[in-house]
Amino acid sequence: MDHRFVIQLALLVVAGWLTIGATGFAFMRRTRVVAHGLFPAGALLGALLCGVGLAGVSGDAQAVVLPLGLPGLPFHFRLDALSAYFLAVLGMVSTGVSAFSAGYFRKGEGTPPGLLCFEYHVCLASLALVLLAADAYSFMVAWETLTVSATFLVMTNYRIAEIRAAAFLYFLISHVGALALLLCFGLLQANTGDYTFANMRVQHLDAFWASVAFMLALAGFGAKAGIFPLHVWLPDAHPAAPSPVSALMSGFVLKAGLYGLLRTVFDLLHLQIAWWGVLLLALGLFTALFGVVFSAIQTDMKRLLAYSSIDNIGLMFVSMGLGVLFRAFGMNGLAALALTALLYQVASHAAFKSLLFLGTGAVLHATGERNLGRLGGLIRTMPWTAWTALAGAFASAGLPPFSGFVSEWLLLQSFLFTPGLPNSFLNMVVPVIAALIALVAALAGYTMVKFFGIVFLGQPREARLARARDAGAWERAGYVWFVAASVLLGLLPVQVVGVLDQVTRQIAGADLGSAARGHGWLLLVPTSVDRASYMPAVFLAFFVCSCALAWVLVRRFYHGRVRRAAPWACGFPFVTARMQDTAEGFGQPIREIFTPFFRIDRQLPSPFDTQPVYRVVVTDRVWSALYAPLARAVARIAQLVGSLQTGRIAIYLTYSFCVLIVLLVVVRR
Repeated sequence: MDHRFVIQLALLVVAGWLTIGATGFAFMRRTRVVAHGLFPAGALLGALLCGVGLAGVSGDAQAVVLPLGLPGLPFHFRLDALSAYFLAVLGMVSTGVSAFSAGYFRKGEGTPPGLLCFEYHVCLASLALVLLAADAYSFMVAWETLTVSATFLVMTNYRIAEIRAAAFLYFLISHVGALALLLCFGLLQANTGDYTFANMRVQHLDAFWASVAFMLALAGFGAKAGIFPLHVWLPDAHPAAPSPVSALMSGFVLKAGLYGLLRTVFDLLHLQIAWWGVLLLALGLFTALFGVVFSAIQTDMKRLLAYSSIDNIGLMFVSMGLGVLFRAFGMNGLAALALTALLYQVASHAAFKSLLFLGTGAVLHATGERNLGRLGGLIRTMPWTAWTALAGAFASAGLPPFSGFVSEWLLLQSFLFTPGLPNSFLNMVVPVIAALIALVAALAGYTMVKFFGIVFLGQPREARLARARDAGAWERAGYVWFVAASVLLGLLPVQVVGVLDQVTRQIAGADLGSAARGHGWLLLVPTSVDRASYMPAVFLAFFVCSCALAWVLVRRFYHGRVRRAAPWACGFPFVTARMQDTAEGFGQPIREIFTPFFRIDRQLPSPFDTQPVYRVVVTDRVWSALYAPLARAVARIAQLVGSLQTGRIAIYLTYSFCVLIVLLVVVRR
């Protein structure tokens, strides 16, 4: 396929999404038309974009200029391997989420269905334009459109004050990040007045100004990605939004920040410095540990998954940090391995986390509950949701042969080569980071056991859960799409790495090449077969055969010898749901071990209370230590500035007179 035709097709998908969104105004309150007509059309365009992205990864970079901006400032768009890959992931996410939404929004949620359709498809279109933008002007227009549309999507159920507050917090932090990006692009254009990315690529900033640009990019894109300490919007925004919106935000909106940082560090800046990689490693590690620890103690389904997303984003920043570190020392082959792990994590996380958020949406619709303490036993009444959520939990926990295992395995393989770094301090510290990454992976598995076990296993904790209805046909289509993506990414890593080689060749100057593909499609070898290899298909076949053999042996030799009886339950015959582990019980060991991470407020009963109450509230120390004082300072400054507004014209004239005197003195000097 001609690559220029590919970029035009991608822009046509964007135009199609905008058209679908505008059509929503004609059916503002006709839920059935919007859900069963417009959202499926958006899903088809998403599938087309996924194919367009995969086709564009292997082609040469091509650009187009559209006269859509201001006079003298047209929109420049460019499709290369990096943007094409992220377009493919966006297409994959939008296809599954749009299909699920066709069944989920059957009654609307606060915002009229037509307006919600408009906001959703504008968000998708702006995401695609962020990936295609080739100048700072078009990038910032698309970036701000993404922020505004995502804010309105979070605020879908705008009648609830907490939801409005969560949307405002997301909007505020995103705009603080946008200011950092404007300053970053101002540095990258190096006082030439040309804000195209092509001009920025040929500028050679010295190490100091390049580092300033890097820090600004890290702050701006990190705010969108949810990196610590800019993560505070994420645990509130994801639970506030409808579940398909949460799936889109976790599945790809967070990745827009990763894309922007990759584009800046590996494409627009001409050098990488070792301490940049160390900073990314440290931030990523702490973000991952922070996210997984907070995820393990949550009692709200969506907040649990939101903190889990912070954990996953942290691991991606760790991979990026390794890539920068290897590039800084000229070890391009190992940089390609670390970046391959990062790009694999992008697609893997997009699939399984979208699947998990969609599953929580179905549970929320069927039961009206997000609190884990009031759920349980839903595998009996919601088998489709339960079994597909189990696949997502396996992938999130990093179990083979699902996609999550491959991405984490590649990351750990990258760490195995860090002793070759020409720096003794890094050789000593980085293995410790690798051990902590293994701890994060173990805690992630612990969290997924808690999530799936409490929601779907055991007995229902509420009688009304027995009346829960499973997901409909459209919602099941979204499930199947993401399960297929998670399984295929896990079973076909050699083919996926072959696609990723095109991207790493562009941004790292190297790829895994024949080492990964020289042993056939069954065997993944990141460097050499003597060091490490993985055969997912063989692993799956062995697992299936073992289960089948066990079943046959039981049926053949023990069938008829087993008698069924009620469980003994330590001599107590009446087993109830109150005897099951609770979400608080699961999280208590983590809360005790990692107490310094939390701010814990306890309400202890008095011995004389007739109705004693024990309550524990766990909150984020970052909010109380950093953001709350900052908010009070801003409010105080605003109050002082507001005191200048007396309403008296004489006072205002005095201000103007004083300003003129000061200006005259300054000019005279």
